[in-house]
Amino acid sequence: MRLFRSAAAVAVSVTLAAGMAACNSDLTSLNQNPNNPEDVPYGPLFTNAVQASVGRWLGTTYDLRQLEFVAQHLAEVQYPDEDRYARIKASDTQNSFLNSYNGSLEDFRRVVQKGVAAESPAVSAPAVIMQQWEFGYLTDSWGMVPYSQALAGDSVGGALLPEYDSQQAIYNGMFAALTKAVSDLQTPGASSLGSADPIYDGDVKAWQKFGNSLRARDAIRISYVDPAKADAELKAAFAAPGGVFTSNADNAQLDWPGDGISNNPWSDNFQTRDDHRLSKTLYDVLAANNDPRIAVYAMPTADFQDGKAGASEYAGQPNGLTAADAGTYFTKTSRPGAIFYPGKTAYGTFGGAGAKQPSYLMTFAELSFIQAEAAERGLGGLTPASAASYYNAGITASLKQWGITDPAAIATFLAQPGVVYQGGTAGLKQIATQKWVALFTDGGQAWFEWRRTCQPPAIAPGPAAVLSYVPRRLFYPTSEHTVNGTNVNAAITAQGTDNMKTQVWWDTKTAPTCQ
Repeated sequence: MRLFRSAAAVAVSVTLAAGMAACNSDLTSLNQNPNNPEDVPYGPLFTNAVQASVGRWLGTTYDLRQLEFVAQHLAEVQYPDEDRYARIKASDTQNSFLNSYNGSLEDFRRVVQKGVAAESPAVSAPAVIMQQWEFGYLTDSWGMVPYSQALAGDSVGGALLPEYDSQQAIYNGMFAALTKAVSDLQTPGASSLGSADPIYDGDVKAWQKFGNSLRARDAIRISYVDPAKADAELKAAFAAPGGVFTSNADNAQLDWPGDGISNNPWSDNFQTRDDHRLSKTLYDVLAANNDPRIAVYAMPTADFQDGKAGASEYAGQPNGLTAADAGTYFTKTSRPGAIFYPGKTAYGTFGGAGAKQPSYLMTFAELSFIQAEAAERGLGGLTPASAASYYNAGITASLKQWGITDPAAIATFLAQPGVVYQGGTAGLKQIATQKWVALFTDGGQAWFEWRRTCQPPAIAPGPAAVLSYVPRRLFYPTSEHTVNGTNVNAAITAQGTDNMKTQVWWDTKTAPTCQ
């Protein structure tokens, strides 16, 4: 384990080392596993780390089985424990925390080391950017987490039991790391990730845009608690080498091979499970504005397809129901869109190309909404006069991202009374709501943005929820309390009680859109 080791494990290591020193025989070969090479080339390391990290945060457990329900993009029609917040406790969410440190973050660290040794920022900088992308999910889900001392347990002088950094310090660290990575890519060196890079195929200019756009995401996230820092980081991100996303061609996305081994995780889930339905919260927002994305995000209901009288073509299910109540919606509400399904499933045939459906790490639509909010609030060197233009660009980019490209359809939607930009606080609410809609399939980011903006306001615990509030953070892993208890307890003292009601640093300042 790279993040930490227990005191017992350290004691065992010391005892074994002393025993070996007293023995004349060379037993070091016993530690070598011929089937698990210790030195792996940076290409396979990077590919595996990207697929693992994207699969973790945009895949089956954290996203599809937990945060999509909290963010109320989706609802559970069977076994609704996660939808009632009954199964998002420490034992349910800890693998997302632990496996990121022990898996993909560690692999990215090794890629960075190899790139630095080869004097090739085109290898090391993308790994740094991916680390910051992943650390963003960690800190925004849990608050204070190991950052500055993380991943150093096997280094000379490294902390076996890392401290938990304040979230403000983590954000400052992420800003600095992204700034350096983008700058380093100005001189990419001789080596490249090339085809081992499943996001940009080794294109360093594209990585610069992603790094800068991610920096803008982080800046707007802290903009209510630290507006001065956010303003400075937004200005720097927009002006940094390479710029930010300017079209959907710049989207940071993982195009899954769909080869039966590396498939889109949603598709793999839907191969055998039929317990997800469109949330009524999302459906109501889409339906209120005649949003054409409803036919992409959702399938017609089974009752409608069967021709039953009075059946709705599309319908959403309320969140947080008992199993008995949820079951009554089984044929009356919409499954997620056919584009996410692999074709033949255990319960019917739907879609067909879902295994290859991309996972979106960050999009031009999201960046445009960041710019729209910054403009409306006078941040990042932008002014309110440009807010509507960025807002419309965000909506247009999202529609096109999901296959709605007809100019007439786009113009009709932008002309909807509830969509036409209003400006001021009302405009900020529109930006936040449209951003939440555009973040479909990224439950984590949708949840973070709801916590920051309170939009849409309809998100609330369901009638059978075990909490009276929507979670504001996740519990620390049980094993962290056992192995790294001193540092966990210090974090709890600084941040607040280890429960789902405690607000993280950037969530402690109320936004005007919450009033």
